[in-house]
Amino acid sequence: FGSRSLRVLCVAKSEGMAPKQKQRVLVIGCQFSGFLVVRDLHKKFDVTVVDPKEYFEYTPGVLRAYVKPSHFDALSFCIEPVLRKLGVTFIMGEVTKLDGSRKEATVWTRFSDKDDIVSYDYCVLCSGCNFNFLHKWGESLWFPTVHEHARPEGSWSHIDERFIDGRRRHILEEHFRIKELNDKGASVLVVGAGFIGVEWATELNYFFPKLKLTICDFLGNCLGPLPPSAADYCNHYMKKVGIKQYYGVKYSANDPSFYETVGFTGGVRPDKEYFCMGVKASNYYMPKEVLSDKGPGGGGWIHVNKKLQVVTKERAVWGDGVVFAVGDCNQTFMDEIKPIPKISYPGEEQATHAVRSIRAMAGMKTTYFCTECPVLCGCCWGCCGCLDCCCSSKYPAKKGEAMDSYWPWGAGMFATSLGPHDACFVMGATSTPRTGSLALWGILSAIQKEVIESSKVDECKGGWMGEWIWHFVHHTCCHCFGDGKSTDGCYKCCMPCRMCCSLGCICCVNTKGGKAKSPAEWSGCLWSFYRWFVHRVNRRTGHVEKKD
Repeated sequence: FGSRSLRVLCVAKSEGMAPKQKQRVLVIGCQFSGFLVVRDLHKKFDVTVVDPKEYFEYTPGVLRAYVKPSHFDALSFCIEPVLRKLGVTFIMGEVTKLDGSRKEATVWTRFSDKDDIVSYDYCVLCSGCNFNFLHKWGESLWFPTVHEHARPEGSWSHIDERFIDGRRRHILEEHFRIKELNDKGASVLVVGAGFIGVEWATELNYFFPKLKLTICDFLGNCLGPLPPSAADYCNHYMKKVGIKQYYGVKYSANDPSFYETVGFTGGVRPDKEYFCMGVKASNYYMPKEVLSDKGPGGGGWIHVNKKLQVVTKERAVWGDGVVFAVGDCNQTFMDEIKPIPKISYPGEEQATHAVRSIRAMAGMKTTYFCTECPVLCGCCWGCCGCLDCCCSSKYPAKKGEAMDSYWPWGAGMFATSLGPHDACFVMGATSTPRTGSLALWGILSAIQKEVIESSKVDECKGGWMGEWIWHFVHHTCCHCFGDGKSTDGCYKCCMPCRMCCSLGCICCVNTKGGKAKSPAEWSGCLWSFYRWFVHRVNRRTGHVEKKD
């Protein structure tokens, strides 16, 4: 080639290899679901994260930090260094307004005199919720007070919990208050016998044994939505350790008859009350047209459709359909998706659905094989992380369109601590109350909770061990429970290709040549052996036995 031809070829090649500008994704909130969105999208998108606090906190384990302050270090870390390694922009600030038509977010930061404007192509709302529906701002010990307008009206306004040192200081102050109560053998009333109430009462009982503990609830038993076997196990444990229980009692702070009912007679009041009931929406940055008028804690939840896109009260898509709300901040419509528990696991499952939708809408390939043919045509858009030939075709995502979400199987799994050496784990629950099975209990369940806690924090930190474990949990192709499982696959498995049957697994094949056992028969045998094993371990370690 001549020199001119070579120059033209080089220019054409360099122009063809010019980096393409990435589309922008704004993530509001950086807890469990926020981190999942960041991990799945940071390589292909320009991701910006906005959070009012500087740190991540493992909320399900924060109760332990109040009775054992050194445990807080294992639950928390600063967000910015982790996101910087991923090439993600972090803004420590509070979103005060989200403009869906202009695709802009107004962000207030305490380090600037004027608001920042952040533009986006896609937006994922992972702002979570607060607790204690009786308080105007949902103030509670279980989640830090981080909103600028909420702090002056809070009970600990002298502490700035937006910073990790402020959060640690609050935990230490409360710890020493509890220690003083324990030294004088004070009485403590825990109002609410859900997950938080039961865990808080049992943690106090273990670490501060001189406290006289009472727990009450409006429902007829503790852990109201869970199966009776789990409630009975927790009841038996609390009775064994001396925690008084009163159920079917409505809390009324100004009614003397209420305190008479829960054992405080003669005008006596408990020395300390902890309110552990309900949740409170904190979606102050969203317009009224997309917020619910009713719901837990008086409403204020972000309406979403079955694709998790933000919609108005009349179900009209808001913000051009590029704004998704996942996890604790949203509220679905009953005829599209049944109400989902406001816990971390289903929030992360919804985050994977939003990620899949964003990648499909952006025209990105997320799978490698087509369910219709073995050709690498790239026309199929399965779930992010695994192959489409291994995924359920029940909720397909087409190129350029958002996928339909569903009631995830993670919404049916609940782990409840009973002090550091006991716990119970329920799985298989559905949207119908009191369903599911008590799958694990005693010391083994306590170990399970410790493994979940440490590995999840490690994953959010960017640790390889946590990422190896939880990536496959949230991107699994097998959904054994919930509405994600396929009706076409083998035994509650979402593999329509029936690859497992062709390989001959123990569920379907009798290797001795006799009559093949059904999946139900095999699962019954395995379940019986499993229950026997758990009983043996708990008996040897001296833990409370589950009542069959």
